Amino acid sequence: MADSIPLNPVRKNSKRIPYYNSARLSRYSIEDEPSNLDEMPLMMSEEGFENDESDYQTLPRARVLQRQRGLGWFLCGGWKVLCGSCCDCLYHMCRRKKELKARTVWLGCPEKCEEKFPKNTIKNQKYNVFTFVPGVLYQQFKFFLNLYFLVVACSQFVPSLKIGYLYTYWAPLGFVLAVTVVREAVDEVRRYQRDKDMNSQLYSKLTVRGKVQVKSSDIQVGDLIIVEKNQRIPADMIFLRTSEKTGACFIRTDQLDGETDWKLKVAVGCTQRLPAVGDLFSISAYVYAQKPQLDIHSFEGNFTREDTDPQINESLSIENTLWASTVVASGTVIGVVIYTGKETRSVLNTSFAKNKVGLLDLELNRLTKALFLAQVVLSVVMVALQGFVGPWFRNLFRFVVLFSYIIPISLRVNLDMGKSAYGWMIMKDENIPGTVVRTSTIPEELGRLVYLLTDKTGTLTQNEMVFKRLHLGTVSYGTDTMDEIQSHIIQSYAIGTSQPSSSTSGSTPSRKTQTSGPKVRKSVSSRIHEAVKAIALCHNVTPVYETHAGVNGETESAEADQDFSDDNRTYQASSPDEVELVRWTESVGLTLVNRDLTSLQLKTPSGQILSFYILQIFPFTSESKRMGIIVREESTGDITFYMKGADVAMASIVQYNDWLEEECGNMAREGLRTLVVAKKSLSEEQYQDFESRYNQAKLSIHDRALKVAAVVESLEREMELLCLTGVEDQLQADVRPTLELLRNAGIKIWMLTGDKLETATCIAKSSHLVSRNQDIHVFKPVSNRGEAHLELNAFRRKHDCALVISGDSLEVCLRYYEHEFVELACQCPAVVCCRCSPTQKAQIVTLLQQHTANRTCAIGDGGNDVSMIQAADCGIGIEGKEGKQASLAADFSITQFKHIGRLLMVHGRNSYKRSAALGQFVMHRGMIISTMQAVFSSVFYFASVPLYQGFLMVGYATMYTMFPVFSLVLDQDVKPEMALLYPELYKDLTKGRSLSFKTFLIWVLISVYQGGILMYGALVLFESEFVHVVAISFTALILTELLMVALTIRTWHWLMVVAEFFSLGCYLASLAFLNEYFDLSFITTWPFLWKVSAITLVSCLPLYIIKYLKRKFSPPSYSKLSS
Repeated sequence: MADSIPLNPVRKNSKRIPYYNSARLSRYSIEDEPSNLDEMPLMMSEEGFENDESDYQTLPRARVLQRQRGLGWFLCGGWKVLCGSCCDCLYHMCRRKKELKARTVWLGCPEKCEEKFPKNTIKNQKYNVFTFVPGVLYQQFKFFLNLYFLVVACSQFVPSLKIGYLYTYWAPLGFVLAVTVVREAVDEVRRYQRDKDMNSQLYSKLTVRGKVQVKSSDIQVGDLIIVEKNQRIPADMIFLRTSEKTGACFIRTDQLDGETDWKLKVAVGCTQRLPAVGDLFSISAYVYAQKPQLDIHSFEGNFTREDTDPQINESLSIENTLWASTVVASGTVIGVVIYTGKETRSVLNTSFAKNKVGLLDLELNRLTKALFLAQVVLSVVMVALQGFVGPWFRNLFRFVVLFSYIIPISLRVNLDMGKSAYGWMIMKDENIPGTVVRTSTIPEELGRLVYLLTDKTGTLTQNEMVFKRLHLGTVSYGTDTMDEIQSHIIQSYAIGTSQPSSSTSGSTPSRKTQTSGPKVRKSVSSRIHEAVKAIALCHNVTPVYETHAGVNGETESAEADQDFSDDNRTYQASSPDEVELVRWTESVGLTLVNRDLTSLQLKTPSGQILSFYILQIFPFTSESKRMGIIVREESTGDITFYMKGADVAMASIVQYNDWLEEECGNMAREGLRTLVVAKKSLSEEQYQDFESRYNQAKLSIHDRALKVAAVVESLEREMELLCLTGVEDQLQADVRPTLELLRNAGIKIWMLTGDKLETATCIAKSSHLVSRNQDIHVFKPVSNRGEAHLELNAFRRKHDCALVISGDSLEVCLRYYEHEFVELACQCPAVVCCRCSPTQKAQIVTLLQQHTANRTCAIGDGGNDVSMIQAADCGIGIEGKEGKQASLAADFSITQFKHIGRLLMVHGRNSYKRSAALGQFVMHRGMIISTMQAVFSSVFYFASVPLYQGFLMVGYATMYTMFPVFSLVLDQDVKPEMALLYPELYKDLTKGRSLSFKTFLIWVLISVYQGGILMYGALVLFESEFVHVVAISFTALILTELLMVALTIRTWHWLMVVAEFFSLGCYLASLAFLNEYFDLSFITTWPFLWKVSAITLVSCLPLYIIKYLKRKFSPPSYSKLSS
């Protein structure tokens, strides 16, 4: 078999070392039987595999290499390998992290912990007192531009190298540094204050002597902490006790996983049953907890009480945990701390903010290096033409300093001020109110984005569910016909109350005969009644009542009716779908009024209370895709098994029907989230048999989950299909047009969500993230290399289809086939990753940056999106229901998803185009004066004497040209309306054509031409005195710069005109004070005026003609639209 399939050639220039690779392969071979894999090559491209881990053919070669390791190997590159390995070892020894370990925690006895655990402090600061100044200076001087200015400025302290006044070099550099240091200091103080507030929050700690108040930062592993309602949980804890009678409480996890629904947590049974809180110290008990890990959805541990005979053991799972950064939503809880500080789930899932540097800054940094090279070459040429006479080395350095204006220091100042101006414009834009720019250094990034990674809940959707459709097979009810359902329910329960004994007992036998005897067609009314009752019972929802003053826990049950009819009832569940279904049953007349761990009560339209005992509950899991409940009705004793779930899971469980599949498809196309509801009546014997088998399976040590699932599946046969429900998750305003706009702009959109696969797929369709005519490839769950290999091969055969993949499968693919997977995913029009942890979201962003070298943008609204936002080149936070954590961590904060369209198409475009023009123009301003200096020196026997001294140079860089040049930040090539109407214009920006070596070279040629004309023109036209050449050439230079600004501008703004005339006025006014440099009697004569005019005309007119011809015969795409 293997011989018959051609394998791709292995990439020759592999970077990894083959013998290391073979060790990895042999390790995998034990795990994943690659014997089969060799028969099915994963052919991604002509070159074969990128990853050596997938090069099965290297195996024999690697073994040969291992045998042939000798002197030859060492000389031919082996020494590099050994040196690299040694350096790696040293690095890891220095940076060795403390290994995370499982632990045994004694209740209320921190001193019994054998190990030292981290302090429970939150720290978001970048620097401390000692590292602040060095850190900030390093961040500044790691850029070549700033380091170059520092060296040049320092050289002026050496007398033989001094060219002009010290202030001409140190003042601009000092200004740039001062602004940066102050900005960083303010940010750092704010971060310190936020951390201090969090760390000094007070909590009640239980001790043998009673309650004591402790700061959050002083909490230790083993402490018993009391957390009140609406208080943040300070560290990862095991839930021991609650004030709620049910032994359970709700917590809000929006800052941890981004989900706004409350989660139900259950206290450890052994400690909840203790008579009083103080008894926690009278027992001898400990918790065994697994080592700290990233996964926020799983936990394994044990609770052991030693002072009883036999000792009590309880297994602990995720429902017994209270993770840090979540908030208690009901009651007061007591927990024992198991992880603190850096080991908590929330901190492990948080990545540290990095200093973001824009692509434009990196490009300008590269250009400055090229300019520096040109400067050095020019200086060497000058010294060479001198003939290397005298102290030529000193002359060389003097020339380097003399030509230092080639790289103007004003570049940094102008760009930073420009960025601040763009930020101000974004915040003042009335079309996107509430937008905040938090990182002012990267507004140009908004104009270069290729990938947009978005969260789902709260970003694309409002996380508000609306019940839209109920389908019973023969009849379908929509939002406009819900009143019919209500009348049927009122009618069926009205009959029930008039004949209480016969109705309930009479309805049951009819059901039983129906399953055994011939099928009797039910009336629509009874089918609606059954469906609504099933929806009202089959869920995990708990009604919560706001307690009034004077109403305490004891009187609540006595005043049941009064309490149940109250308006202050809210429903809580781990899924908003379930809450909406229960709200809907309330709207049609069947209300859930009370629920605890063992029973629930429904209220009929007539006010009668129906009580049900909860015998078993089977929660929803992403594997089973369904949830079930077995209830016993109190009045009749009937036992019913209700189940609801995804159509894929339920289709094989329910009795044969001909409508389910078709209707599910119809609802999915409308963007509705569908659930299939079914039931099965059980006799007492059937249930008792099931219960004994189920309890036995739950106690088994090996394969517990499989055995439990097998027992439950024995019930899930031939269930009666009751109905199909359709719920809509409402999208944010204008999500569809915004996504379409971004797609047309060439931006690829990836949706990363912690939600279920079905929900994510549904939203991808309804938001038109995936267009109607596109196929969706759902990546099957994979757990090892072989499965990943097969599934990637299957996916490779699909063309132009969106990809939906779960976080677990993604992790497996990235472990073995990182390059191949990313290459395939990047070809997809859209990608949806569901069940993603916060860390995975950040990993996906980093992966795209590494493999595609394109700019990424992440947008989200919850605490779980912070890592992704900080990892992306450009992070956007939405202020939503999930708090402000994402918007505070982001570079840009918006109030609605639809604002992203204008932010990118208009502001992103303008920021990039303007900065590119501004940067190149400031460079041109430096290059033109350096060209003039070179011409001047070469004419005067290569003397290293400055052409313009002191104030002339300062004035040229500031007062005379600064305002017109800076006014380029107001320039725009197309109107905002045009940019939004034709998003295709955005595609051009991602190619980076506004600032490239080609455009830079054009500016260099312009500078050389103009500098040469200005200097030679002045030299040709000056008479007898040297002072005249300075006056003529400098005046012509100022006029040329002002005219060049006018040539560069594409759309005039009144401030630009003011800046031009103001600068000209400043120059003319200052002539009166520049008698040190100019002959005032000469500059008021006609010869001066005509000579200056002639030189300026020759330097600028050809460029105006070229620009006119270019616009006429080869106009850019945007000019076609604006015309």
